Formats: sequence, structure tokens, C-alpha cells
Amino acid sequence: MLPSGTKRGALQDLTRDGWLLFLTRFTRLFSYGALSVILVFYLTGLGLSESQTGMVLTLTLLGDTVVSLSLTTQADRIGRRRMLIVGAILMAGAGLAFACTGNLLLLTVAGTIGVISPSGNEVGPFLPIEQATLSQVIPDRTRTAVFAWYTLTGAFATAAGSLFAGFVTQVLQRTAMTPLGSQRTILFLYASLGLLLALLFSRLSPAAEVRRDPADPAGVRTLLGIGSSRAVVLRLSGLFALDAFGGGFVVQSFAAYWFYLRFGVNPATLGGIFFGANVFAGISALLASRLAARFGLVRTMVFTHLPSNVLLILVPMMPNLPLAILVLLLRFSISQMDVPTRQSYTMAIVRPEERSAAAGITGVARTTGAAIAPLFAGLLFARPAMINLPFFIAGTLKIGYDLLLYRAFVGLAPPDETR
Repeated sequence: MLPSGTKRGALQDLTRDGWLLFLTRFTRLFSYGALSVILVFYLTGLGLSESQTGMVLTLTLLGDTVVSLSLTTQADRIGRRRMLIVGAILMAGAGLAFACTGNLLLLTVAGTIGVISPSGNEVGPFLPIEQATLSQVIPDRTRTAVFAWYTLTGAFATAAGSLFAGFVTQVLQRTAMTPLGSQRTILFLYASLGLLLALLFSRLSPAAEVRRDPADPAGVRTLLGIGSSRAVVLRLSGLFALDAFGGGFVVQSFAAYWFYLRFGVNPATLGGIFFGANVFAGISALLASRLAARFGLVRTMVFTHLPSNVLLILVPMMPNLPLAILVLLLRFSISQMDVPTRQSYTMAIVRPEERSAAAGITGVARTTGAAIAPLFAGLLFARPAMINLPFFIAGTLKIGYDLLLYRAFVGLAPPDETR
């Protein structure tokens, strides 16, 4: 049975702009999923060490943070559609630059200025602006359900991209193409999909833009685009940064590399593993709206996230590949329930004209946290005796986030829950 308010009460309420944003979400996450499977292999194949690769990924994510903060805090004032198109062009440019150079400095500059996702997760300005737009064009009662389907769409797209990249690189290598050449093909695809995104975003209607309140001329011209919600947004941002910092130790690129180092798994098999993992993650998100309706958004976020982090710690403790895959899949089967609830909660507790900025600031906090961790993870992966340690660090930090989030926000229910 589907969660109440998902299919009939949620998706049927979507406008043309809403469906278009679901399509851009799928396109973007497909490209992110494909890139995440091959990126570490590609960079090490270019001759970069594990430490240099970690540095590139860290600077790439930090650059994504600056891009996201710059665009999302101005989106409600300058125009959401314009900012989304700019982000798509930066994504295409970064993919093309990575495909065309092996120079460490140029790779770092391209990754810092452009939009590259080493984790398979959202980076750049897209998610915050899309969340704000979706929240604007749907009723409050279906917000969490729509975000659950939105999360499912992204999870299936990431899964499909991971499977596609593993399959295509294997096929190309059988035709005598080098591994590096097959991985470069994925980067050209990534750049092409960035251009497609720019085209799709250009089709958004004026209804996607913020509805300004005539009684509040200051509107979104406050500091960073937020006013009365600033204290709550900053507290959430600090906690989200902690969660993402923990997760940054096991971003999908490094997790795939861990399976290769520990069990010798080839890219095609890795694509299949992460296809299954992301499918389980997406399906789990659908249950979030039912749980949130019964227990509340904050409780759903915490009590589904905690056990998934325990399972994360258990992955490297498994003695063989089948058990490691099983625990990973179990972890992913509950790991994404906090995503639509987290997004819905953030949108619910801020004013409508602050939503793009609030989602952008909390998203930047997550990206910043995630950006720092790969630098340390790269150093750990460079030492064979320490390749399991990132999982232990990640799980412990994320459990700490769950406990702190519950303590700080369980008493702050969004208005629709109060009603």
C-alpha cells in the first residue's frame, strides 16, 4: 500500500512546472549517479594519488558550496529560472573540462568553479530552488508526499545512472577502448546532460517564480535572503553540516572504491550494487510521508536515520562480499526516509518568500560538511590498514547528529502539524 496522500493527493496536484521539475531531477541525478561510479577511478587513472583525488573532491564540493550559496540566496530576487539555467551551464562546463584535461590544477579549477557531484547526491543550486518551487505549487497537506516521490525519482535516477555507467564502461572496454577512455565517455555524457538541463529549465513558466508579498517590500532582500527564520535556519544548517561531514567519509565514489580495494569488485558489478542500493533508498522514501503523518516530521527523521547509521558501521565488519552487500542494501533500505521529511520540515518552518534561500543555506551547510570529509577519507584510503575507518567515523558522527537534532527540534512542530 502506498503512503496516504501520495498518488491521488500528491502527484495529481502537480502542475506542468511540477512535472518538469521531476524530469530535471531525474536527468540530473542520472548524470550524478553515472559520474559517481567512475570518478575516483578516472582521477586515479589520470595519475592522481588517492590523497590528490581526495583534495580534488574536497575542493570540488567546496566550489559547489560557493556556487549554490551565490545562486540560491539570490534566486527569489533575480529569478529562479535564471539561476537554474546558470547552474546547468556550470555543470556542463565542469564535465567537459574534466573530460579534456588531466592537469591537477585545471581539474581543481574546473571542479571548484563548475558543478561536479562525486557522491551521486545533489550538489549546486538545483535542489533548493526546485524545493521552493514545488512547495509553492502544491498544497501543504501533500508537501511531504510530493517530496517523497521527488526523492524516489532521484533515487531511481541515481541507480539507473550507476548501472548505466558500469555497463557502458565494460562494453566499451571490450571493444578495445582503454578504461580511461571509457570513463571519459561518461564525462562527455555528463556535460551533455548539463546542456539538456539548461534547455529544460528554460521551459519553466512564470508561475515558478516567487510570489512577492505587497505588504512586505523588503521581501527577500534581507541578509542571505532570510529574515525572521534566520535563527532556526542557522541551527538546522549546523546540524545538517555535521550529518553531511560524516557522510562525506563514505561518498558513493569512495564507497565504490572501497569495494574494489577490499573485494576486487569491477566497475560493472559496482554499478549493479549501487543500482540496487539506490532503488532500495528511493522506495524507502515513500514510507516517509505515512510515518510523518503519524509520528511527526522530526521523529520520522531521527528514528529512521539512527538504525541506518548503525548498519553503516557494520558494513566493513562483514567478512565477505555477499554479507557486505547485504548490510549495505539494508542500510540503504531505510537511509532515505529522512530526506523528504527533512526537506518538507525546512520548507514548512520558513516563510514562502524565504524558501529558496533557506533551502540553499541548509543545502550549502550540507555540501560544506560533505566537502571537507573526502580530504581525510583520501588520506585514510591511501593507507591499506585504514580503509575501513571511514565507515566507523561516518556512522558515529551521523548518530551524534540524530541525537542532537531530536533534542533541539522535537518541540518545534511545523504549522501544518500543529493544525
